[in-house]
Amino acid sequence: MIEILKILFTMPFLFYSCYTDLKERRVSNKVWKYMLASGSVFVIYEVFTEGVPYLKALIFSGVVVFLSIYILFQLGAFGGGDAKGLIVLSILFPLYPVFQYSGKVYPLLGLPPIGLFAFTVLENALLVTVLVPLGMFCYNLLHFSTGMLKKPFYMFLGYRTDVSSLKDKEHLGLLEKFELDENGSVIRKFARTGLDFDANRKPELEEYAKKGLIEKEVWVTPGLPFMLSITAGFITTVIFGDLIFYAVFSFFGAN
Repeated sequence: MIEILKILFTMPFLFYSCYTDLKERRVSNKVWKYMLASGSVFVIYEVFTEGVPYLKALIFSGVVVFLSIYILFQLGAFGGGDAKGLIVLSILFPLYPVFQYSGKVYPLLGLPPIGLFAFTVLENALLVTVLVPLGMFCYNLLHFSTGMLKKPFYMFLGYRTDVSSLKDKEHLGLLEKFELDENGSVIRKFARTGLDFDANRKPELEEYAKKGLIEKEVWVTPGLPFMLSITAGFITTVIFGDLIFYAVFSFFGAN
């Protein structure tokens, strides 16, 4: 029962972090402070009821996940808000949550060999992120234009939008650099991570489009916040388990 209560307690914080990450591309430290402070009731209760084994699991989970997430954060794998959220999850869920509901035992795919719940959340979050390019490609197919055929690879990374509309859109990155050479021609270069769009460049791009140096539509990437993936990873981990381990195990088991 307590596992279900912890999951229900955690979900509003994750949903709110998704909202702020979408709106502002940041998550306030207060979200994780409030989540940890109020969630400590569960931690204290389980320490008293489960004893030393639970305390050992709590210390192990907290230390290992903290060190690993900190290293990944320093390498630029994700932002500070994402890292803090995963660390708090490692404290609230030092053991993999197992519970029964409607006659079924969750996670449905069973427990993974490595019982660090926060790591499994991260694994599933990365799997969800890998599926984003496929979703972007499907979106472009639904809004297809012949101009996309010039850069078909970009269909997996972003979408085309009119230069004049850039001022009304937030949190976009340009997928191309536009540089004017000495001959008056515009050189286009692929921007791997998506350049932060500077509103001051809008008149410059509009001038290029007006002179016919670039098309009226440019490729942009929305740069979806990772908290969405973490939240989706949390839900899939709770319900199904370790999707990557299960897929690999099923593949080799079938052979």
